[in-house]
Amino acid sequence: MSTDQKGTRILARTFFNQLRASGYTPHQVIGIATELLELVTTDLKEGDKAVAAAQATPASDAGTGFQPRV
Repeated sequence: MSTDQKGTRILARTFFNQLRASGYTPHQVIGIATELLELVTTDLKEGDKAVAAAQATPASDAGTGFQPRV
């Protein structure tokens, strides 16, 4: 397991333990996890749209035959 995976697992476990220690029920924790997944999904979709828009917009020098002097 990579260091990133270990760190993610530790963070998730810590977050879970803090929620439970604060009195959240298992069903409430599931609701929080679901909301987090929805937020991440929305963020990824918005990122994909931004990348697609950037790729669809031609660069200012693209296709002009511009060659910088070396």
